[in-house]
Amino acid sequence: MYRVLLVDDEEDVREGLVVEVDWEALDLRIVGLAENGREALEMAERVEPDIVVTDISMPFMDGLELARRLRERNPLVKVVILTGYDEFDYARQAVSLSVDEYLLKPFSAAHLAELLTRLRGQMAAEVAERENVQQLREHYYASLPLMQADLMATLLHRRKPPAYIHGKAEQCGLDLKGIRYGVSVVTLHTDGKTPKQSLNASSLKSDQRETTEEVKASAAGAIRDSEDGELKQFAALNVAAEVWAEHEAGHAFIHQEAIVLLFVDRWGGEDGEKRQQQALETVIRSINHYLRMQATIGSGALVQSLDQVKHAYEDALLALDYRLVPGTDPLIYIGDVERQAAGKLRFDELKQQALTRCLKAGTQNELGEVLDIIFREITAEHGRSDIQLYLIEALTTVWKAAQASGEQMEDIFGAGFQLYADLFRLPGLPEAQGRVREVCANVQRRIASGRQHAYKDIVEQALAFTKQHYADPELSIQKVCGHLHISSGYFCAIFKKEVQLTFLQYLMQIRMEAAKELLRSTDLKSFQIAEQVGFAEPNYFSFCFKKHIGISPKEYRKQASSAPDGGRMP
Repeated sequence: MYRVLLVDDEEDVREGLVVEVDWEALDLRIVGLAENGREALEMAERVEPDIVVTDISMPFMDGLELARRLRERNPLVKVVILTGYDEFDYARQAVSLSVDEYLLKPFSAAHLAELLTRLRGQMAAEVAERENVQQLREHYYASLPLMQADLMATLLHRRKPPAYIHGKAEQCGLDLKGIRYGVSVVTLHTDGKTPKQSLNASSLKSDQRETTEEVKASAAGAIRDSEDGELKQFAALNVAAEVWAEHEAGHAFIHQEAIVLLFVDRWGGEDGEKRQQQALETVIRSINHYLRMQATIGSGALVQSLDQVKHAYEDALLALDYRLVPGTDPLIYIGDVERQAAGKLRFDELKQQALTRCLKAGTQNELGEVLDIIFREITAEHGRSDIQLYLIEALTTVWKAAQASGEQMEDIFGAGFQLYADLFRLPGLPEAQGRVREVCANVQRRIASGRQHAYKDIVEQALAFTKQHYADPELSIQKVCGHLHISSGYFCAIFKKEVQLTFLQYLMQIRMEAAKELLRSTDLKSFQIAEQVGFAEPNYFSFCFKKHIGISPKEYRKQASSAPDGGRMP
């Protein structure tokens, strides 16, 4: 539903527009009524209208100047000018400048409804044009290789929920549905240069892709003798990708100067493990046979879900490190060279993110729930050293969150605080978990307190700056934010939270209080007072004073002079 701001200096016109037009039927909602262009401009900052319907002739700021100012702040806002016959030519010229539509007075509600319907259709068409399906489709298919490479990189380096990964995979045409997942990393025994960018074999167009037979015919000589390491890597990727496809094993791609084979186990049990092993052995034989190059593969343990592929990749890299050990086979499984504890404790990225978020911006209950999830990973099967390392990683995340928020652990817990040593002195796991909970709770409270102090400091600086410069007619949110070196969106949010007023409401309040004091205590003329409290136009000062105080400046001074307490009035 589009938001509409109505602007006219005649109250009966404004009220008539509200009552006579069926705004809801037009899928429109009135969010504000203003009496002149200046008031409308200030109101627009608060209500953010999509459409502004305004009279052309108004005091303090006419409709065309309002339209120009609105467009400077929001180029997408639509402006409808209401104009009389004698201003028709003037208004028509404005259509080519900053006005979208104009309506000649007198007009009926039906005429306005018809215009608004047309304007709403135009806005919808503009949105549709920006979202042109054909253009998006062409761009989408052109971007598929990059999208696929990005998804694979995400899988290898970040833990994301499986639902998120499956959704992204479907968007970029990859099938990642399986029971288990494995990652293997292939390295070639070559002294040539290594590739510098990721290539996704599954994304290559069929008319550009060499078949295995073509590679066998040409690569054995030219590629083997080439000094171009990237060419060798790309040829090996083609061989590995075809083998992987023949075995329906998953996806092959180049990442960080190595060939990565993502195994998608759709069978489970021993059958799935055998299929992976056969495919990996065939990759090694095929690279050697067709390209006359030796290859070594490091393979991680199979994992149960996509969010654990990151760990499988880390294990594959660890396994590949053992290629330097004399007598090692070209296919190295991490489980053969390192003891793998069941359910290895990993304080991964998801846990780090969840704990950090709760420490910085969560509630006590949310923090407790996250810690419950973290502690639930620990079982009786894990050794003492593994548990200690796991909890140290958790506390390190807490420490980093405190530092990122400008807090020092020594300030929170006192001088001589030893975070890790205190943990090791505790007699058992329950005590260690309790200590971690205590540290987290204290850090969360300190961060929240510091944030509130930061809010208050910013607002206090803004208040002081406003009180000092309220007489400046050009004082604005942007000028205050420039002084404070913060964004206007952030400032507006914290200012309203702390003061319970928008900045413009507070500024008007300051100016009105200053005007009242001058009216009570001086003989200055109204136009002089207007200038001293930040109004460039005396008439607009009188308008605002009456709107906010209820009486004119002249009437206020008269009542103040006759007040029994010496002129003190609210």
